[in-house]
Amino acid sequence: MMLKQYETVFIMTPVLSDEQMKETVSKFQKFLKDKGAEIIQEDHWGLRKLAYPIQKKSTGFYHLIHYKAEGNLIAELELELKRDERIIRFLTVSLDKHGVAYNEKRRKEKEVSTNQES
Repeated sequence: MMLKQYETVFIMTPVLSDEQMKETVSKFQKFLKDKGAEIIQEDHWGLRKLAYPIQKKSTGFYHLIHYKAEGNLIAELELELKRDERIIRFLTVSLDKHGVAYNEKRRKEKEVSTNQES
């Protein structure tokens, strides 16, 4: 079975404490790992303003996970995201070869700039 690369961005409700937010993120990291996905990279974008109110909230904590997984895992992951009341919105995108190449390039640029700062 060939693994495809995906990115899932989810937005957590802004009323969470730092601890609750980290716990929510770990829950989905563990879910992916337990199902055999390989997490490539993660990005926590922090509290951001939403383009439009969702559930009467105008901000949310954004988190992105870039991973390799089998296609049938996505439906399971999205079901878990829907069931979690701390998640107000999510989006999963399947990356084609251009998306994969772009992400690798971005990651390398980030590593270079991080190494230059230290």
